[in-house]
Amino acid sequence: MSLRRWISAETEFLDLDGPIDLEYGGRLPNVRLAYRTWGRPRATATLVCHALTGSADADDWWPDLFGAGRALDPERDYIVCANVLGGCYGTTGPTSRGFGAFEPYGGAFPEVTIRDLVHVQARLIDDLAIDTLDLVIGGSMGAMQVLEWALLYPDRVDAIAPIASGPAQSAWGVALSEAQRQAIKADPNYADGRYPLGAGPAGGLAAARSMAMISYRSPHDFAVRFGRRQTESGVYEVQSYLRHQGDKLVDRFDANTYLTLIGAMDSHDVGRGRGSVAEALRQIDQPALVISIGSDGLYPAGEVAEMARHLPNSELIEIDSPHGHDAFLIAAEDVNECVVGFIARRGLKPRMRKAAH
Repeated sequence: MSLRRWISAETEFLDLDGPIDLEYGGRLPNVRLAYRTWGRPRATATLVCHALTGSADADDWWPDLFGAGRALDPERDYIVCANVLGGCYGTTGPTSRGFGAFEPYGGAFPEVTIRDLVHVQARLIDDLAIDTLDLVIGGSMGAMQVLEWALLYPDRVDAIAPIASGPAQSAWGVALSEAQRQAIKADPNYADGRYPLGAGPAGGLAAARSMAMISYRSPHDFAVRFGRRQTESGVYEVQSYLRHQGDKLVDRFDANTYLTLIGAMDSHDVGRGRGSVAEALRQIDQPALVISIGSDGLYPAGEVAEMARHLPNSELIEIDSPHGHDAFLIAAEDVNECVVGFIARRGLKPRMRKAAH
């Protein structure tokens, strides 16, 4: 199975001059970045940052935010979304071959951090001749990138919208990552560190995805959706659902990529090297729309609210949804409404004037 079939026909590629030095000491001799754009190219753009298993196809996984008068309006905005460093949808990652290599990196791909992801994205923004990002927006792992954009490149970011994530990966988040990591590495197929693509629905990646899906939803959501109902074969519907989600991810994703990116998420800590989390957050003076989800068990609303409290120019909105962490995708209409309101209140993105005929 080739992951190439999951890369959109609209995807473009940028080859960066290497080597690329990484925060934890690794080095990549060359990096290819896969990205997509919408709207007319110009010096000001909106950057969309994707979550763990996402891609550059933001209009596929966040369609309710795209369109006339919406948060991401191609008639008004120049919009950019890139597959992250370490990804498997066209950007250099474990499924890629290094310069002059015959085999993919696999488990030998170096550790990356959220800051590494952002630094590579900044190279793309430079290449596209974009001077200013009027808004950087993303949910979950995407929100981690949003916060680092504001700190690493403050002069290039006008406003941010981090959704469903906190300022640092909590012990709870690291623990969930570790359980998933152990599930993948316990798979016999992982023995040589080169977990094969499409290893099968019983593989460690499927098990890790099942664990993740539990943390992405809420007890109430599962109770209403599945209860104790069983399929005709006697399997509980919730078991069938988790197995199906695991099978789907095995078909479209790579296990070493998954390990690489949950490691990047574990690295997330805006306070690292900046005194403390609170001190780092106080440096972010751009207008910030912080969105939490009331039923989120992965990044609880209280944790997100505490982050917003330290941001000097923030608005906090809690979305009332029973769907847990995944509400940033499932309740996308609510997210869109929040972002559109924020854009209007802060005077962001004035509608482009049509050229005179």
